[in-house]
Amino acid sequence: MAQYWPEFLSLAIIHFVAVILPGPDFVITVRQSLRYGRLHGAMTALGIGIGLSVHILYTLLGVGALMQASPWVLQLAKLIGAAYLIYIAIQLLKSAGKIQLDAENAQAGGSSQSLTKAFGLGFLTNATNPKATLFFLAIVTNVVSQGTPLYIQMFYGAWMCSVNALWFICVSLLFSAPSSRAWFLNKMSLVEKALAVLLMAFSLRLLIA
Repeated sequence: MAQYWPEFLSLAIIHFVAVILPGPDFVITVRQSLRYGRLHGAMTALGIGIGLSVHILYTLLGVGALMQASPWVLQLAKLIGAAYLIYIAIQLLKSAGKIQLDAENAQAGGSSQSLTKAFGLGFLTNATNPKATLFFLAIVTNVVSQGTPLYIQMFYGAWMCSVNALWFICVSLLFSAPSSRAWFLNKMSLVEKALAVLLMAFSLRLLIA
């Protein structure tokens, strides 16, 4: 294992920088934490962490190399991811004026959204996130040597999934804290519209890149 520490540290640092840069995962975690509260935000964050395993799996199976060699496959992945982000953005716009009921339900210990749905939303957001796809194709496949044993690569994957989940759990804790959440709830209609615009911008940037 010692001989792979330089490779692991390089990957871990690059991955952490990529994780903390705001993207669709951040937008969804913030929205879930503000609208439904801490537990739903944390479950969404956990879904995001597990969703990364999809990208890890196709990289380990060699699909990443296929996507690099076949531009149309990468374009298809980008289109699917962008379409999902646009769908979520539209849902945010539709629900922008309905925050008060969900906020009251969350404070009372209930919610109009199940924890399973919160987890699934996080999972799909990351699993279809073109940003994560591009990260694995452009970075992971170049940083990680083809000679690195499979069990070491699986350790890398488990580490990245854990970091993803922990980071977005921290984000959920920050935005679901009573003081910050109360402030944002007063402006939630505008916040959700702004988050929807950000998702639209992310999707359009991916489509024209």
